[in-house]
Amino acid sequence: MAQILSPLPGTFYRSPSPDKPPYKVDGDAVAAGDVIGLIEVMKSFHEVTAEASGTNIRFLADNEDPVMAGAPLADVD
Repeated sequence: MAQILSPLPGTFYRSPSPDKPPYKVDGDAVAAGDVIGLIEVMKSFHEVTAEASGTNIRFLADNEDPVMAGAPLADVD
């Protein structure tokens, strides 16, 4: 199992915009390099990517949650 950690402090978003579906949902397979969400810091958005591949992703942070740098966002099996 691997964890995907927040690279920056800010607000975590699971989709590219409010009217778009999430990048990934719980139970989805994930490949290394897949975008799983965005961190917004002072109106600037930074992609969060998976560093490892897996067959199942489980999010630990909800959409629009404030997160600190290094906080776990998701587990990947």
